[in-house]
This record gives sequence, structure tokens and C-alpha cells, in this order.
Amino acid sequence: QVQLVESGGGLVQAGGSLRLSCAASVSTFSSYAMGWFRQAPGKEREFVAVVGASGTMVYYAESVKGRFTISRDNAKNTVYLQMNSLKPEDTAVYYCNAVRGDSGKYEPRFGSWGQGTQVIVPS
Repeated sequence: QVQLVESGGGLVQAGGSLRLSCAASVSTFSSYAMGWFRQAPGKEREFVAVVGASGTMVYYAESVKGRFTISRDNAKNTVYLQMNSLKPEDTAVYYCNAVRGDSGKYEPRFGSWGQGTQVIVPS
């Protein structure tokens, strides 16, 4: 049973920063590419960023490129999302999951999700 626990969200003014964390209870964490997804009110969940199993490969959605940085610590089974220059359109619940895919098309691997962490950027 995979357990994903996201944290670090909050309310931040436009232009501010937040750092999200996701702790994964999976023994083979270091073998999975991991990513972040988000779901804004009334919208479908969308891909945000992925980091490869070793941490070398990263890929971002165009909407966050240059502002967000994904990283991981395999010793801690944790993946991070540093979010800078936040915009109102970044308001969403953020989730992590293992990721599969390539060439810019990424999907969640695990069928279950954590509770997510809410990010609110007022306009």
C-alpha cells in the first residue's frame, strides 16, 4: 500500500514563494520517477513537473517553467517542489505521485493519491 503525504501549502501573495514536500511510503521509491500534479477549482487535475529516479532528469509544464523547481531526496523518500514567483493561476490543490511517460506526456503511476496540499495565491 503506497502512502503519499503532501505538505507545505498555504496562502501566499502573488510573487511569493512556497516549498512543497511529499513523503512517500514505498520501499522502491528510488526506482520511480516522481512528479507533482495540481487541481484547480472546477478543473481537471494536471501535470506540473517530474523528476527522474536519480534526480538528474526534470521536466516542467510550460505554465510553471522557469518558476518552479522539482527535486528529490531518495534517502528520505521525499520529493519537493520549490515554487517561486507565484501567480493567482497557481491556486490549486497540489498532489504528488509516481510518474510514467516521456516526451512531455506524463501520467500518474499509482492509483491512489494523498490528501494534497492547498496553495492559494489571491488575485
